[in-house]
Amino acid sequence: MNIVIDQDLMIQNGTFHVAVWGCQMNVYDADRIRDLLTAAGYVESREPQNADVIVLITCAVRAKAEDKVFNQLANWRSKGFINENTIIAFGGCVGSELAEEIIKLDKSVNIVFGPRTTHRLPQLIGQYRQTHEAVIDVTADALEKFDALPDQGIRGPSAFITIMEGCSNMCTYCIVPYTRGKEDSRALQDILDEVVTHVANGAKEIHLLGQNVNSYRGLSNEGDIVRFSSLLYEVAAIDGVERIRFTTSNPMEFTDDIIQAIKDLPVIADSIHIPVQSGSDNILSKMRRNYTSDSYRELVAKLREARPNIYISTDIIVGFPNESDEDFEETMRLVNDVEFDQSFSFIYSIRNGTPAASLEDNVSAEVKKQRLYRLQARLEELSNVYSQRMLGTTQRVLVEGLSKKDSRELKARASNNRIVVFEGDPSLIGTMVDVKIEKVMAHTLKAVMI
Repeated sequence: MNIVIDQDLMIQNGTFHVAVWGCQMNVYDADRIRDLLTAAGYVESREPQNADVIVLITCAVRAKAEDKVFNQLANWRSKGFINENTIIAFGGCVGSELAEEIIKLDKSVNIVFGPRTTHRLPQLIGQYRQTHEAVIDVTADALEKFDALPDQGIRGPSAFITIMEGCSNMCTYCIVPYTRGKEDSRALQDILDEVVTHVANGAKEIHLLGQNVNSYRGLSNEGDIVRFSSLLYEVAAIDGVERIRFTTSNPMEFTDDIIQAIKDLPVIADSIHIPVQSGSDNILSKMRRNYTSDSYRELVAKLREARPNIYISTDIIVGFPNESDEDFEETMRLVNDVEFDQSFSFIYSIRNGTPAASLEDNVSAEVKKQRLYRLQARLEELSNVYSQRMLGTTQRVLVEGLSKKDSRELKARASNNRIVVFEGDPSLIGTMVDVKIEKVMAHTLKAVMI
């Protein structure tokens, strides 16, 4: 659906508020919406009650994220933050997944857009203001939005960059291929130009994003296909880039050339996220993940040989349909073998339209909860062990801002993704400094600057 709206029909000098849930790609899209609306003459409001336009970006991977956003709308209505004059735009993967259903579920929603149509939001708002009829626009070419977006705004010391859209793996439980479409990679030079802009705006850390980031296959200026490992070398060569992160990696695409780049480039962060989803080969096959628990172990062994101090985080789904006791025990064995640093772990959530949604399931909700509690308890133990090992060590940290608990302290992030707080001058915000870890707390490390 292509919409052309005269610029005079767009709101000028209105206010907007953006709320975001879900993955880092949603955070990237939310930031680009801020750029779009600011360029269109809007002023951002940090609070929803002061906004003429409220933009909601949410995830479709689990039902919990969808529930949160509808509950948030109901809460804002009950508080009087939303009235009949408030324009509500609903986007993210849920926008593509539900489309017209969103208007039926909540009649206060005026605009529905998807990850591929974020660039059209100012025009969609203009159309709604003109017609006062709900606008739904969720379809576009994968990379169209990147050509239509304005220059990036200032992000702070760390900046997200989406390097590709969509996913072609078609895992049986995942809604993303249906909401974001098939994989399509951005051109190499477009990404490098965005990195340069962020560095010029003060960013020290670049976080490369994709649903399956290591399957990146962009084009060079000469028309050659550029693999993800080559992109890492190119970004690392840009003056001012002091740290690189990337999310999310699929184990079957984590090739030896990427491992070599991690070995060669100390600028790549020590924390690598590689979702495994299950330690059971039976479940992995049903998920259509196309690797085995042993091949995952071999991948981790290669990474630790290339960089001995690497920290591996992952995603684990508990309670996939008909997951047996033995299937779950195999997941626990993998957790103990790999000794993950951290994990996003959750109970399987049915996503309508995916192949797994039709599978019968004989495992009770209570059993799934008990398995999740046991898994998370073990993961917490492992994470604490890693944190304790940092006691007395020197860490290079990126200072992100002031500590929320104590304004005399600065909040920083270590290469292994740990949050570190220490006393320091606010002028250090946005810089990389060396600190010594003096105390380990539940989810934070205390340090002193060297």
